[in-house]
Amino acid sequence: MTAAPRRLFAATLFLGAGLLGACDDDSTSPPNVPAVTGVTVSATSPTTARVTFAGVADAVRYDVQRAQGESGGSFTSVGQPTTPVFDDSGLQPNTAYRYRVAAVVRSTSGPFSAEAMVRTPQVVINAPANVQLGTPSSRSVRITFDAVAGATSYVVQRAPGSGGSFAQVGTTTTTSYTDTTVSANTAYRYRVAAVVGGTTGSFSGELAISTPGLPAANLSGDITADRTLHADTVYTLTTFVKVTNGATLRIQPGTVIRGDLGTALFILRGAKIDAQGTAERPIVMTSARNPGERRPGDWGGLILIGNGIINRAAPVILEGTGTGASNPQQTYSGGSDNADNSGTLRYVRIEFAGFGPAQDAELNSLTLAAVGSGTTVEYVQTLAGLDDSFEWFGGAVDAKYLVSYESGDDHFDMSEGYVGRVQYAIAYQSRILQPRPGSGNVSNDPQGIENDGCAGSGCANGQNSTPYTIPLIANFTLVGTGPGVVDATSGGVGMMLRRGTGGYYVNGVVARWPRAAISLRDSLTNVRVQAGDLVLRNLLLAENGPTFQAPSGTTQQFTVDTTANAIQTASGTAASLFAALPSAPANAGAFNWQPAAGSAAATGGLNSFSGALATKAGSFVTATAYRGAAAPTGPRWWEGWTSYSPN
Repeated sequence: MTAAPRRLFAATLFLGAGLLGACDDDSTSPPNVPAVTGVTVSATSPTTARVTFAGVADAVRYDVQRAQGESGGSFTSVGQPTTPVFDDSGLQPNTAYRYRVAAVVRSTSGPFSAEAMVRTPQVVINAPANVQLGTPSSRSVRITFDAVAGATSYVVQRAPGSGGSFAQVGTTTTTSYTDTTVSANTAYRYRVAAVVGGTTGSFSGELAISTPGLPAANLSGDITADRTLHADTVYTLTTFVKVTNGATLRIQPGTVIRGDLGTALFILRGAKIDAQGTAERPIVMTSARNPGERRPGDWGGLILIGNGIINRAAPVILEGTGTGASNPQQTYSGGSDNADNSGTLRYVRIEFAGFGPAQDAELNSLTLAAVGSGTTVEYVQTLAGLDDSFEWFGGAVDAKYLVSYESGDDHFDMSEGYVGRVQYAIAYQSRILQPRPGSGNVSNDPQGIENDGCAGSGCANGQNSTPYTIPLIANFTLVGTGPGVVDATSGGVGMMLRRGTGGYYVNGVVARWPRAAISLRDSLTNVRVQAGDLVLRNLLLAENGPTFQAPSGTTQQFTVDTTANAIQTASGTAASLFAALPSAPANAGAFNWQPAAGSAAATGGLNSFSGALATKAGSFVTATAYRGAAAPTGPRWWEGWTSYSPN
C-alpha cells in the first residue's frame, strides 16, 4: 500500500525537472543585435533629407539620430521608423548634418552605425516676376506681382528718390500690397522678394514711381456747422477763419493746413476743435510758403477761446484782433466754467506762426484764452513762431508733452489767473528769429517761462487780483541761447515769475539762460512765495547766469533757499546732461532729451508729492525720481512727430 505513492512522487519530480529544463533555453537571453549597415543619406530638398539603410532581422524599430555640422555637435534622436527608410524635415538650407542608426530588437537597442553625412542644398528662390505699380494716389501706392512657387510670404521694400536706401515697408501673404505710408508729391522706388521656409530670396528689379500732389482747397470765412478736414487735401487759409456757433471742426490725422500773412484759425467760445493726429501722421499747421522760404510770422496761428475764468473784468479783447472786418474783436473775459471743453489737440504741429495784424500785436503760435479743463492738449509742438509759443490767459486747461523749438518771444507764457497743470514740456532756443518783412516785430528777449498775475486793464485789485495765476509745471526742460545772443539788458531768463504770479515748478532743468536761471520779481510775487502759493522744488541748473536775478534800480528781486528746495547747479555743461544736445542741430532727430549716462538729471527728482502740491497734482501730474522732460529709460515721446528747421 505504500509503494505506489513513492512512484507517483518520483514521476512528479521528473516532470518538474523536465519543465524547468524546457524553460532554460536561449530565448530568455538578451538578443545579440548587430549594428546597422549600409546607411546612406540624401538631401531631398533644402530643408529635408532621406536616410536609408539595410534592415536588421527581427528589428521592431530603428532609432535615427542626427547631429549638425561636419564634426562635433551632439546627436539627438529625430525619429523611430519601423522600416529601413526615414524622411527628416525642418533642416536648414546649405547646412551639413550627420546621421547614425541603431536597430531595436524586442526591447534591446543595438550599437549605432557608422555616421553618414549630407549637406542640404542652398535655397534658390526666384525673384517675383511681373512686378507692377498701379496708378498712385497722393497717399498710397499699390504693388502687384506673380506668385513664386513655395513662397509663404513676400517682403516689400521702398527707397526714397533715385538713390536712397531700401527699407522694408511691409509683408504680405498675397501677390499684392498697398503702401499707405507715402507722402504726396514724392518719388519712390520699390522691389519685392519671396520668402520660402523662413529664407528671403532675391529681390525683383526696382520700379520707380512718384506720388501726385494733394488736392488743394481754400478755407475762408466762418465755419458755423460741423466740418471735417481730410488728409487727402491740403487746405490753405485765405483769411481769419473762425469756427463758431457751437460747431466742431474735425481734422483727420496727417492733414496739412497752410496759412499766409493775414490769416489765422480761431476756435471761438462754444465751438470745438477735434484735431487728433498720430505720431506717424501728425496734423501740421504751417506756412503757405515752400520749405526753404518759410519765416516766423508767415501766418497767425491757432487760437482757442473758451468759457473759463480769468482775473480781469470784462471787456478783455484778445491781442491781435479787432483790426478789420475779417478780424473783428474777440472777447475772452466773462467766462464762468473752468471745466469748459474746447475740444482736443493731439499730435499737432504749429509752424512759422505769430503774424501781427497790428503794430506790436502779434498772435501766438497757440493761444489758449480762458480754456477749460475739459479740453485735451497733448503732443503739441510749436516751431519758430514770431511771438509766444504757448500762451495761456486764465482758464484751467491741462497739457502734457509740449515742445517749443525756437520762439520769437517766450516759450511758455501764463497769466490772468491760469490754474491748470502742465507736465513734460521742452523749450529750446538757439538764436533770435528773423521775421518776414511786414509780419510783425520779433522780441529780442526770449525766455523759457514768463508768468504773470494780473496785468493790464480790468485788474480790480491790481497784480493781487484773483484768481491768482497758480499753475503746476512739472518735468520741464528749458534750454536757452547761452551768452552773446540775446540783449544783455532784457530777456535771457529761464523762469521769469513776476507781477504777483504763483505756481508750483517741480522737477525741471533750466540751462543756458545768460541773465539768470530764475527771476522772482516784484513784491507781490514774493507774497505768493511766503503764502506757499509759489513753490520751486527739485530743479537742476546748468550754464546759466546767477541762480536768481539780482535787483536793478527800482525792480525788486527775491530768492528762496536753494538747499531747502533742492535747487542744484550742475558742475558740467548743459550738453553733458542730455543724451544728445548738438550745438547746431540739423533736424528734430538730432535731439535726445533723455539724461545722458551718469547725468545729474537722471536723479534728484521729487518722487513723492504731499500737501497742497499733491492736491494740485491730482491724478494728472505724476511725481518722478528724475528731473527734466524725459525719463532716463522711458519712451522718447517727442520723436517722430516733431520738426526742426530754420525755414
